[in-house]
Amino acid sequence: MTQIASATAPTAASLGTTAAKPAAATDEKAALAKAARAFEAIFTRQLLGSMRQASLGEDIAGSSAVDQFRELADARMADGLSQQGGLGIANLILQQLDRKTP
Repeated sequence: MTQIASATAPTAASLGTTAAKPAAATDEKAALAKAARAFEAIFTRQLLGSMRQASLGEDIAGSSAVDQFRELADARMADGLSQQGGLGIANLILQQLDRKTP
C-alpha cells in the first residue's frame, strides 16, 4: 500500500521543473524587454545626434563644452523616451520576437 502511494505522489524534482519553466519564461521576457528598450535608446540617440548635425547655421553659444552637454542631454532624453515607450520601437521588437513559430 505504501508503494502505491509513493509511486503516485509527485516528487520534489517534478514539482521544481514545472515551477521553473514559468519563471524561466518570465526571466527571458524581462531580458528581451530590457534589450529592446536599450536598442530603442541607442536608436533614439543616433536619431537625435543626426538631427543636431543637420543644423542650418552657426550656433551662437557653440563650444566643445556646450556640444558635450547637448550629447549628454540627448542621451538622457533617449533613455527616458525608451523607458516610457516613446517611439514604440521596443514594443514592436518584442511583438516580433514573441511570435510563436510552428
